[in-house]
Amino acid sequence: MSTVALPSTTSRTAIAAPTARTLRQRLRRFAEAAVTPLELDDVLDVFHPLRSGAELRGRIVAVHPETADATTLVIKPGKDWAGHVPGQYVRIGVDVDGVRLWRTYSLTHGPRADRCISITVKAIPDGVVSNHLVHRVRPGTMLQLGQAEGDFVLADPMPGKLLMVTAGSGITPVIGMLRSLFSRAERVRADIVVLHSALSRSEVIFGDELRRYAAEGRLRLVELHTDVDGMLDVADLDTIVPDLAERTTYACGPVGLLDALEQHHTERGLALHIERFRSAVVVTGEGGTVSFGRTGTLVEAAGDTPILDAAEEAGVLMPSGCRMGICFGCVLPLRSGAVRDLRNGALTVANPGETGDGGVLIQTCVNAAAGACDIDH
Repeated sequence: MSTVALPSTTSRTAIAAPTARTLRQRLRRFAEAAVTPLELDDVLDVFHPLRSGAELRGRIVAVHPETADATTLVIKPGKDWAGHVPGQYVRIGVDVDGVRLWRTYSLTHGPRADRCISITVKAIPDGVVSNHLVHRVRPGTMLQLGQAEGDFVLADPMPGKLLMVTAGSGITPVIGMLRSLFSRAERVRADIVVLHSALSRSEVIFGDELRRYAAEGRLRLVELHTDVDGMLDVADLDTIVPDLAERTTYACGPVGLLDALEQHHTERGLALHIERFRSAVVVTGEGGTVSFGRTGTLVEAAGDTPILDAAEEAGVLMPSGCRMGICFGCVLPLRSGAVRDLRNGALTVANPGETGDGGVLIQTCVNAAAGACDIDH
């Protein structure tokens, strides 16, 4: 009686795998045909928008008011969220009145058992996105997400003595650092001073939490309330923090405060790490008319206003990101004309026929019109 050699397990697996792939491909083609003229991914986006491989999104799962004009949003990110280091920020895309606008916000949490992320937004006067997020969004709202970015993070190993100088919403990246430190199993032995300035006691974002940390002996908290104490003067730092020279300073807040701190620490050779929410406007240009070639839209832009802001105020849908010249999410081609960099006054000129068919790439968030110019968008 003859015998027949059966294929090995390895051989059977090798044969079966292509068959399974072929079956999946056929099922996908069948599903795509069933949902035509839509794409299959369009349907999956409705029923499973946070799946792996999809465009990165997040769903708001909770909204927690912090003050009268500041709110924390707890967001469940898609499966492709890569995580973050406390102190970093995330780009958020939100649809406001049918227009998708992008902003960046600091992540305000340490490790979370629910694997969610959180941002805390302070509404600013005439801020379209900030007011929408603080006053209008509800749980269930979907947002577009970028991956975490930024290098405003604690050094490793961490300095033994820290000074955190914050004002207003500048506390947001720092609270993420503190929450991460204090959630560790081992006792954090760093000597931490938090110097925070706000308009009033009631407007201190995370005020109760910071005061609790101070009461527990985790940090020394110095609160300055503008309505009582006036504006923070960096000349007073030596009095407020007598061992200032021994500390590494992390600072986040308004441009004026950060500029003063930078000058103060540089003159003394002190260690300073700064997080700026918006770039400082150093030089203004002449302003002019900005045309967007593909749409035919004309926008009058002032010499001290970034082209990005001027365009959005006129209703032009613009790509954007950090809005401070770091992430390059706002880059568009300048086809003709001139723009001026608001950070240093540098002039960029595009001459048709000389600069190439693609024009010159510019960052619209830090450049203002310096006369009439045309942008390919």
